[in-house]
Amino acid sequence: MIQPETRIVVTGGRGFLGTHLMAQLAARGFVHTTALGAEDYDLTLEPEVVRMLAERRPEVIVHLAAVVGGIGANRRFPGTYFYQNLMMGTLLMEQARRAGVKRFVSVGTICSYPKFTPVPFREEELWNGYPEETNAPYGLAKKMLLVQSQAYRQEFGFDAVNVMLVNLYGPGDNFDPETSHVIPALIRKCVEAAERKAPTIEVWGTGNATREFLYVDDAARGIVTAMERLAGSDPVNLGAGAEISIRELATTIAEQSGFRGKLVWDPSKPDGQPRRCLDVTRAQRQLGWTATTPFAEGLERTIAWYRAQRERAPAETTRVQA
Repeated sequence: MIQPETRIVVTGGRGFLGTHLMAQLAARGFVHTTALGAEDYDLTLEPEVVRMLAERRPEVIVHLAAVVGGIGANRRFPGTYFYQNLMMGTLLMEQARRAGVKRFVSVGTICSYPKFTPVPFREEELWNGYPEETNAPYGLAKKMLLVQSQAYRQEFGFDAVNVMLVNLYGPGDNFDPETSHVIPALIRKCVEAAERKAPTIEVWGTGNATREFLYVDDAARGIVTAMERLAGSDPVNLGAGAEISIRELATTIAEQSGFRGKLVWDPSKPDGQPRRCLDVTRAQRQLGWTATTPFAEGLERTIAWYRAQRERAPAETTRVQA
């Protein structure tokens, strides 16, 4: 049983999901939590991992830290994404075991599923094929943490648990056009195009692929619940349980962003995996968890947050120059 005074370290705790997770931990009454960022320790280096464990002395680790991006970034940096994600997870779990960490929560990704997994994706299908090529190196690197968790539980009795996330969205997301995922990328394009009154915007692919999206607060709540309750190392899907086509998604974001121009699809660009949608029965059964944020409401909050950041940025620039 994890107590309020348990020392918890969250890698990637200052990132998009991490900040929401830290807020959820605080709301649940945990008082000894530490959010780590890349500036604190380089978790791809074993001495740095050892130093972190000696200095922070965690009893529980929630491993969120990852090098991630959309299809374009995955195609440009497959080796970087594979190596850095693999080394962070592998070194951290091994050294956590040696240091006597009591519980390790590994946060995986829907990218680990085979390219043609039957929809909805059930956890039992994880090993029935190779992941979609554009993000396979990232998905496989994260998938190795599942293997490590199960192997360490079998040999060492190490208490590692695994959750698998779909694409997240929400306030605080990454809106960098070079590395963002589809929702923040489309929001940025549509908001900027609406401000310029541009007649068109370009969207990658055919629009026929489908995706599932989980609001970040729902994801944070699910991860903390898994930290508290999940038994065994078998993976558990955390998702909204519904899919939407990229074409419908783009149309919805354009409408909510006030963009009235035309969406121009570029079929020469990849669609990525044809369909993505998780079966969340195991999470409901084992954790009593389900997503609660309606998609339209989550999008509205995300767009409002992005607009607020854009409005704040010029004011901050003016103050600095003055």
